[in-house]
Amino acid sequence: MRRRGTPARRTGAAGAALALCSAGVLLGVAATPAQAAQVSFATHCVPPAGIDPVDGTTKVEITAPASAKVGDTVDIVWKFVQAASKNPNIIDLPANSVQPSGVLKAAGAQTADIALQGPRQNPAIPKGGDMVLSDMKGSLKLTAPGEVTLTPDAYTVNAMSTDTKCTPKETVQKAATIQVAPGGGGTSSGTPTQSTTPTRSSTPTSTPTATGGTGQSDFPGKEVQVPYACKTPIGDKNATSPVQINAKKNNGSYDLTVQFKKSVMNSPADIPKDSVKPSMEVALGGADKGTVHVEGPTNANPIKSGEPIEIPDLTGTYKPGASGTSTLSPGVLTIKALGTTTTCTPTKSEVSLTLDTTQQPGGASGGTSTSGGSSSSGGSSGSSSGAGGLAETGSGDHGALKALGLVAGTAILLGGAVFTFMPKRRTR
Repeated sequence: MRRRGTPARRTGAAGAALALCSAGVLLGVAATPAQAAQVSFATHCVPPAGIDPVDGTTKVEITAPASAKVGDTVDIVWKFVQAASKNPNIIDLPANSVQPSGVLKAAGAQTADIALQGPRQNPAIPKGGDMVLSDMKGSLKLTAPGEVTLTPDAYTVNAMSTDTKCTPKETVQKAATIQVAPGGGGTSSGTPTQSTTPTRSSTPTSTPTATGGTGQSDFPGKEVQVPYACKTPIGDKNATSPVQINAKKNNGSYDLTVQFKKSVMNSPADIPKDSVKPSMEVALGGADKGTVHVEGPTNANPIKSGEPIEIPDLTGTYKPGASGTSTLSPGVLTIKALGTTTTCTPTKSEVSLTLDTTQQPGGASGGTSTSGGSSSSGGSSGSSSGAGGLAETGSGDHGALKALGLVAGTAILLGGAVFTFMPKRRTR
């Protein structure tokens, strides 16, 4: 009995093993296991203005399915083994302040530029340290059977709202291949949806003209677009800022308020309280000459990364030094932050407010300034103008600016931006 049963038991075991193997084969056929391949390529990186370009080697690992079928949307991962450039020896980058984005070229059975992006997620990176970049992810909808190859292309490293753009200096080898079988056939394009730049909205500037009529005490200005040339810790920058100057008569003098009213911008990093202080020299023209110093308080509370930043009203007192029609125009803007100073000078003067003034003892006429800012004559006619936010640099839905980098005890202006601060619109 035992000898007869043994073959049966063996046959049963073999059958079970065969069944398991068959299941494994079936599972293997159904799965589309991921493949990962690493490539290196010489890269030319262009940091923000004021920092020298860098030539280095980029090493990336691309992960994608080895096989799929027409109609599938496949996920692709770009992992940075090594970035081409290090953190410049200027500032320490805080944690979660760097975000990569890039393009992967699909070729073969279909052609597409695949947009990938990683989260703003990184450890603190010291000055001169290796850039640690998050994995970038994207997707591609397959539209044709055959072999689709994936090849890394240009990428951008956004640090503290500034961009370093890196492009290959040589032909890059393909990093992955997807074998695409005929399938549930889609006819949609293989080019993934690209993010688009929000359309920049225009701000009306139709504030009524303000002149010093009899008995009038409040004199609202109009918004004017002021082109600024800025001296920053890492180089020269240019940007345009909409600004409004308002006045309230106080005996023979005027209490001035320079307002910034556009939408707020989120902070690129944690900012401690009492660390940022803005000021401006309002330029006098017409009958009067000189400048009037206005300033705002420092930020009263710490601002967490990702939270909105607001700039307060800048205030000061204008004591006329001449009788007649005097004009007030936005002048030199200064931002002091964590031990650094950025100075922005208008390249074109435009009047925001016109007042009928009466000379006061010790007034401003003659080019005196309460704080030594450069003076400027308000060359426009006596119309008044209105409110605005700070620097305009292309982030349309936030009033367009790209950022004062406040990083680890250092504040610098990077990229195409002038200021990090955008104003909170006041309720009247």
